[in-house]
Amino acid sequence: MKKFQVVGIGNAMVDVLAPCDDAFLADNGVEKGIMQLTDMARGVELYAKIGPALEISGGSAANTIAGVAQLGGRAAYVGKVKDDQLGAIFAHDLRAQGVTYETVMAGRDATDETGRCIVLVTPDGERSMNTYLGVTEFLTPADIDEAQMAEAEWIYLEGYRFDGPESHAAFAKAIAACKGAGGKVSLTLSDPFCVSRHRSAFRDLIRDHADLLFCNRAEMLSMYETDDFDAALARAAAEVAMVACTDSENGAHVLCDGQRWHVPATPVTVVDATGAGDLFAGAFLWALTAGHAPEDCARAGCLAAGEVIGHIGARPEADLPALMARAGLA
Repeated sequence: MKKFQVVGIGNAMVDVLAPCDDAFLADNGVEKGIMQLTDMARGVELYAKIGPALEISGGSAANTIAGVAQLGGRAAYVGKVKDDQLGAIFAHDLRAQGVTYETVMAGRDATDETGRCIVLVTPDGERSMNTYLGVTEFLTPADIDEAQMAEAEWIYLEGYRFDGPESHAAFAKAIAACKGAGGKVSLTLSDPFCVSRHRSAFRDLIRDHADLLFCNRAEMLSMYETDDFDAALARAAAEVAMVACTDSENGAHVLCDGQRWHVPATPVTVVDATGAGDLFAGAFLWALTAGHAPEDCARAGCLAAGEVIGHIGARPEADLPALMARAGLA
């Protein structure tokens, strides 16, 4: 038995959720209701201006791996933070979830700081996100522990991390170590705009290395540059052994071994859709490594996604193992 069921590689950031009013947004030039990338000066400025906030480790793949761990899975994570206040919060919080996190921090003299997403929440519930990537953008092959990758049943690669200058090389090193030891590779496409930036690299990875592809409907259509969803799914299934594609309120589609399953979404009142895809992937991978059939893996994913969109924040608040047990997926 390998030490880890899943090892994730991606962004390492801290989500900073702070209440504010519309006047604060206007006074600080924050466009309401969207995500905007910021530089370090802007990230530090906004962080200094907000009031009391909830700070929790974040990043898409980190949320996925936290979900695996909360379900009882053996999980590890690789992502870069700095040896600063927010870096310490990220490391402590992720480890507290039961995740092995050993990535060497950037030194205190590093130019960039730990990445952060400052989420300003107005009284109407609207979220305005300001994202400073920080040192997480500079993940390098040196941050990849080949022995750890060899101990993974699956590695989970975050599409967002393709934006880093050395991330492709880091991913290649992880893939070689994992595959060389009999492990498997999963990839999440992360975002349609991420797909448009890295379509060729994604296609090569999907075709040559991936065993499981995670995406949503928009990402799938962008990947294969078509408006025909079924055709895009079929093309993906011809290139990778398993495809798990979410489709918002329509649930999820799984394709494997020439078969296709559709799993309905879990009925829920949507409060905050952040983290839905992340937790879908986490529960899916947990179920897969526990030996469940593809359709049941998607059912577990939809249950976890339904839980996380029912409240503010991208981490589960309910007892996920109990949730799965009630659904017969323990």
